[in-house]
Amino acid sequence: MPNWFTTRTDEELATAAHRLFVETFAEDEAGAAAPEPVGVWAAPGRVNLIGEHIDYAGGASIPFALEQNTAVAVRPRTDGAIRIASEFDGSVAQACVPLSSVWPRHPADWSGYVAGTIWAAVEADLLQCDGLDIAIVSDVPVGSGLSSSAALECSIAVAAYELDHGHLPDDAARAGLVEACIRAENEVVGASTGGLDQNASLFGQRGKALFLDFATGAVERIPFDIASQDLVLLIADTNAPHTLSDGQYASRRGIIDDVQSAAGCTIRDIPDAVDFAATVAEKSSDSAELYQRRVRHVVEETERTLSAASVLCASDMDTFRQLMRDSHVSLRDLYEVTTPELDSAFNAAGEFGARMTGGGFGGAVIALIAKDDVDATAQAIEEAAAQQGFPAPTFVVARPGEGARRLH
Repeated sequence: MPNWFTTRTDEELATAAHRLFVETFAEDEAGAAAPEPVGVWAAPGRVNLIGEHIDYAGGASIPFALEQNTAVAVRPRTDGAIRIASEFDGSVAQACVPLSSVWPRHPADWSGYVAGTIWAAVEADLLQCDGLDIAIVSDVPVGSGLSSSAALECSIAVAAYELDHGHLPDDAARAGLVEACIRAENEVVGASTGGLDQNASLFGQRGKALFLDFATGAVERIPFDIASQDLVLLIADTNAPHTLSDGQYASRRGIIDDVQSAAGCTIRDIPDAVDFAATVAEKSSDSAELYQRRVRHVVEETERTLSAASVLCASDMDTFRQLMRDSHVSLRDLYEVTTPELDSAFNAAGEFGARMTGGGFGGAVIALIAKDDVDATAQAIEEAAAQQGFPAPTFVVARPGEGARRLH
């Protein structure tokens, strides 16, 4: 039988974060009883419906915030230290990072997502912080392509912001926090991601998808009422090993950045971008054909996403599902970020309405399918994985949830 994600309610997640905080930080460094957390904040993972690997190329994407969240229980400090306890896979990892010791590529481990976010927000004058105690629990699967890293960054960002300002950030402040979270991920941790994930986590809204235009910076909430058409979005996490900081992601982005640097603008603004990519490759002694394939994906994926926004607003799900299929094929053949596990799930889901989501090199496939087909589709994906000796996938039916917020 297929394995299904378990998702805690907001109250259950807040209780778990509070409990971890009390267990970890019940006493101060001198052994005296310490105050409880001031509050618990949460931010969701995200699933991207279409528009992959184009957020850093002036493209567009259509994600939505998931109902799976990362929660953080937080208490201010006055000594400039960030003390962290993170519950993961049955154990608790701890770290202590002085804010004065945070800079590009330090700390480059998991604690960099936390300390780096605070450092970047302070650097941008979005908030002031003299240190925090933080306990972290999460229902966002790590390594699934559902952006557990952005959920962590954004939960920390809204918590630190409210503790400093006395209220949650409005949309203008959220836009600034998006940039701080991106900087933490890019500069401190060293993962060359764009802004899709953080925008979805901070701006998500229940029942809505987001249209993100990275050329203009526009963030538009659009309807995603699939229930009225008896459709659901099934996520199949392949459980294959997955990382974006091992050079594969950066090598793809490096080509796009190379072309954009030579043109002095984004791919979206380059006339005949595919042909232009060949001339850039020749100057750098790289394969013109490789450069053209990478850029062709960006150009065509941007066009698909702009079309997808229109058909979603018109509730034309048949066309939208075809665009999803075409997106996966492009990511497989032109950008080459799929894996055998992802392609197996894509094929078993019937291809139409299916695609990989996230940065690739592991992670999840999504399938927009009839509600009555959920069990059969999950079974087909699981059986295909077993036949090829792949890890057993894990499944969840996804619905648009709320963006970063305070739980307690």
